[in-house]
Amino acid sequence: MTDSVKYLLDEQALPKTWYNINADLPEPLPPVLHPGTKQPITPDDLAMIFPRAVIEQEMSQIREIEIPEPVREVYRQWRPSPLHRARRLEKALDTPAKIYYKYEGVSPAGSHKPNTAIPQAFYNKQEGVKRITTETGAGQWGSALAFSGAFFGLEIVVYMVKVSFQQKPYRRAFMETFGATCIASPSDTTESGRAILEGRPDSTGSLGIAISEAVEMAARRDDTKYALGSVLNHVLLHQTVIGLEAQRQMEMAGDYPDMVIGCTGGGSNFAGIAFPFLGERLREGRKVDFIAVEPSACPTLTKGKFAYDFGDTAHLTPLVKMYTLGSGFVPPGFHAGGLRYHGMAPQISHLTHLGYIDPRSYNQLECFAAGVQFAKAEGILPAPEANHAVKAAIHEAEKCRESGEAKTILFNLCGHGHFDMQAYMDYMGGKLKDLEYAEGEVAMALAGLPSVP
Repeated sequence: MTDSVKYLLDEQALPKTWYNINADLPEPLPPVLHPGTKQPITPDDLAMIFPRAVIEQEMSQIREIEIPEPVREVYRQWRPSPLHRARRLEKALDTPAKIYYKYEGVSPAGSHKPNTAIPQAFYNKQEGVKRITTETGAGQWGSALAFSGAFFGLEIVVYMVKVSFQQKPYRRAFMETFGATCIASPSDTTESGRAILEGRPDSTGSLGIAISEAVEMAARRDDTKYALGSVLNHVLLHQTVIGLEAQRQMEMAGDYPDMVIGCTGGGSNFAGIAFPFLGERLREGRKVDFIAVEPSACPTLTKGKFAYDFGDTAHLTPLVKMYTLGSGFVPPGFHAGGLRYHGMAPQISHLTHLGYIDPRSYNQLECFAAGVQFAKAEGILPAPEANHAVKAAIHEAEKCRESGEAKTILFNLCGHGHFDMQAYMDYMGGKLKDLEYAEGEVAMALAGLPSVP
């Protein structure tokens, strides 16, 4: 068996269904509530912003949901993605641990995000939608939706968090190359954006603000829907193609993970790698540890409150029960822009609350150091977001060295860092600093949590 496990591109290689963890939850998710009535939402409540097929998946309790053939056809351009054994990193760490990583940087957008962008574009096209609005932090999601829109003939409008808009011009250029419109958020194109700028003209933006702008724009026109790149159930569902492939590839390698690791911002790439394995633990009792890694400057799972909150800053979205720092919280402008979100996916929050997921956080500098160490050993430069998973994997491998335990570690290398070279230049030049969130701002944001009976 080679160290790089890659299925041939045939019908058995690519999963025909996504995995829905809702079918195996030990306790059902708390209901999603209407922002006005505080009552459980109905499919009709969501129809203004999502196509019907996506709404059905969001609320589904069916374990296996079929992947449409037009979606699989596009997936075949890069899926299945490779699973690598990191032997050179193991040697550099002098660890008895076996380290595997699923590499999602092989997609056209350089990350895992097309796994859900393609089906969302397909379902919108199928329903006759002409235009999709969305938000993006680091730009990975916006890039994925931009090229997916080009594939299906859809107009794409992306609200990009302003600090990332300024830090990552090549991501913006990527989106525009595929015909998308990219707008720095907060902007003067929406009421919610103008309200933020009126109070804070120098606002660096947040994913919560960008979501508000995108949802507002989608609600204005009958031919427009909104697409989300993380957090919601249907997004995490689409990403399970990662873990389903990894299960088959680990079987080919004659191995099985003792722990599964992913970085977490809204939760999509962590769920993608972890949920199929977590489903086996829930159904069969297989002993696997699940580690969700987030930035210390936006510590949603490790410092947040498990409560009902809005997914956006302007309070246009439904209320979901999740770990949150408060919808009004604006994280500092660290470089892992895809992890700068105030809340966490309800499914991940629920499973963390029940004790199935171990959350932890790391500072920016130690994550970049881990990314450089990984690149020198394995030849792949990770995205700043992925560096958090790399850091945790290295930390666990070092613990194995100290204890002598030969554990098997699997992590999701969710994207490459080729559009993030300014961040690496800043790190190498000593300009990158560890940023701390303002505890007072979090306290103020949490004090504003909605009252739910």
